[in-house]
Amino acid sequence: MSYQDRDADGAYVDTGHHGPGPELMGAGTVLGDPVRNLKGEHLGQIREIMLDMRNGTIAYAVMAHGGVFHLGAKLFAVPWQALTLDPAHKGFTLNIDKQRLDEAPGFDPAHWPNMATPAWAAQIHRYYEHPADEGSGLS
Repeated sequence: MSYQDRDADGAYVDTGHHGPGPELMGAGTVLGDPVRNLKGEHLGQIREIMLDMRNGTIAYAVMAHGGVFHLGAKLFAVPWQALTLDPAHKGFTLNIDKQRLDEAPGFDPAHWPNMATPAWAAQIHRYYEHPADEGSGLS
């Protein structure tokens, strides 16, 4: 199910803008959306959106990768800036090879890290090669 299917209120009507999809979206509408790499390989699904409450921005998309029906899946916090909306495939793209994702720092769904820790955030942003935004409190 894509964000378009979850738009019960008609908020994502095409207004003639020139971007890749809606200009504003509800966070809940992207939960469950697929993530593919630039080769078109399925990498996972958006499981959660993490908001930086200090500055009002999206910090991470938590992506589930592997497993069957969320059983045995590993979670990855991907910097929001590393994802690109892909309306043609009703999901997102992430510029990473599958093997590199398999080696990425991830976590078990039952043991989430403290994502607000600057050292943890720095490690994640370095891995995905997307520096934390200035003033985010996560750098």
